[in-house]
Amino acid sequence: MPPRRPPIDPFFMDVAIQLARQSRPSPNPRVGAVVVAAGRIVGEGHHERPGHPHAEAVALGQAKEAARGSDLYVTLEPCCHFGRTPPCADAIVASGVGRVIVGMMDPDLRVSGGGIEVLERAGIEVASGGPWEAKCNRLLFGYMNHRTTGRPGILLKAAMTLDGNLATHTRSSKWITGAEARRRAHELRADCDAVLVGIETVLSDDPQLTVRDAPGITPLRIVMDSSLRVPLESALIASASPQTPVLVAHSNDPGNQKEKLQALPGVEVVTLPADATGKVDLRRLVSVLGQRGVLSVLVEGGAKIHGAFLSAQLADRLCLFIAPKLIGRGICWNGLAGVDRIEDATRLVDVETQQLADDLFIDGYIVYPADNED
Repeated sequence: MPPRRPPIDPFFMDVAIQLARQSRPSPNPRVGAVVVAAGRIVGEGHHERPGHPHAEAVALGQAKEAARGSDLYVTLEPCCHFGRTPPCADAIVASGVGRVIVGMMDPDLRVSGGGIEVLERAGIEVASGGPWEAKCNRLLFGYMNHRTTGRPGILLKAAMTLDGNLATHTRSSKWITGAEARRRAHELRADCDAVLVGIETVLSDDPQLTVRDAPGITPLRIVMDSSLRVPLESALIASASPQTPVLVAHSNDPGNQKEKLQALPGVEVVTLPADATGKVDLRRLVSVLGQRGVLSVLVEGGAKIHGAFLSAQLADRLCLFIAPKLIGRGICWNGLAGVDRIEDATRLVDVETQQLADDLFIDGYIVYPADNED
């Protein structure tokens, strides 16, 4: 009789998730892996960038002979096809691993259960699903969306008061939330491939949109600016470089602003069709981003941009930071026109909440009115 295996420990999947967050290898998924023998980590790894070894290969390479009979915790189902690198499922079989704990199934049709099938055919025990699955889904929500729809996952983020405002009527907004909430917001930036704002936010707040209060890499910064009003001296443009690029999406150039912007290092100007209101067509923008391999976009506003993504039913996930403050007349965070019946409301599912000092953090997936019928 084979020796009884130890219980699965969610702690090791948490370690794998944190490893996965150390890089953004888009268009490949962020994956972390941990090899555990006798309750001790003997190998760990994450996928650094396309063409580099996958997380499982890195972890098994560290573990060497200690991998034989061990447990392998991995955030995503191991691949079973040849791409830039050989199949991870074959490497796992060759290593002699005794059990594989999979964070979530791979939605890529080239895998989609095939990796687990290879392992089970080789006599390796596989455990999938469990208390860690929701965490892995959030880690890879953009990848999942990209592989199933061809466009990046869109995450709306806003900080608001109890009465739903992101600023006072004079546009004062610093700071609605406290330091812990702002640090969590920077973690969201670091988790996404791109961060997007509208030109009104650039003109009123002059943000840099860099990752500063949390570890991680500053994502691609995007400004929707239909008529190219972004000032050359703005913090966003002034901080652009080949390492921290800025993409300006527009539909109309009233002068020679495009030439001036494109002459700056790290600034790219993309011309897209206008929608019926004369603004940049959102569907074309997210399609272009998906074609470029961008897996996730954090939309930080402002209100009109949030409302536009919600009205077009392009937003997939919503993260709200709610401060225990009342300001009365102000600027609503979403800019939606409103509905007549409560059953036509957009709602959230799979909601998670977290207390951040005095502020409340809400994270959920968006369900639109047409999908509300059970």
